[in-house]
Amino acid sequence: MHSCLSPCGSEDNTPANLAGMCALAGIEAAALTDHNTVGNCAAFCEAAERYGIIALPGMELTTAEEVHMVCVFGDLDAAQAFEAEVFRRLPPLENDPRVFGPQVKMDSKDTVLGEEHRMLSTATGIGIYEVPGLVAALGGACWPAHIDRPSFSLISNLGLWDPDLGFSFAEVSRSCPPDFLDRPDLKGLPVITASDAHYLDQVMDACQQITLTEKNPAALLNWLKRPDFKAFRPLSS
Repeated sequence: MHSCLSPCGSEDNTPANLAGMCALAGIEAAALTDHNTVGNCAAFCEAAERYGIIALPGMELTTAEEVHMVCVFGDLDAAQAFEAEVFRRLPPLENDPRVFGPQVKMDSKDTVLGEEHRMLSTATGIGIYEVPGLVAALGGACWPAHIDRPSFSLISNLGLWDPDLGFSFAEVSRSCPPDFLDRPDLKGLPVITASDAHYLDQVMDACQQITLTEKNPAALLNWLKRPDFKAFRPLSS
């Protein structure tokens, strides 16, 4: 999900509001993945903990090829270390809130702490083939976001699924065409669906389930790093 720190995220998508919406939607595990930053992850994880929700700090990274990648980590230190590398490789541009929207940082009770002035809505200098190694070095997991979309996706921008990238699965959007995964390069590829919520009403109800050895962030992250899709199933709507 995206918070008010993402330039395209609604100002209503505060850390506490997102955690509350997850609770109302019956979601037991979630990750905050703002564009090219983890600046609101500490607040979201703290707010989610109040509802008993497993929360992972994360980011929706924009690669040099303008492919969106979901990257999640086991703790804030790892997430912030990844953010430092991303910031180092962001173009030196300043956000214009009149054009792209404000980039607001908050605490877990939605007190405004300030704004991020770097332009987050742009590509980094990190190539897609680098991402798995950078994330793994920090103990995290990553996968391509919304590969069925006509922009900012691995398929739209690269043209095909390259197994050498080493991804175990991909994300598809809720509006993924039924025959999208029939193409030869995607046959048999496991997929998950995420809210990718930019507005509060886009936080979807719980729609898939995995079986974990324990109900905690470490077990969830371990599953995402080495997914066993025999322990995964969609829930009926």
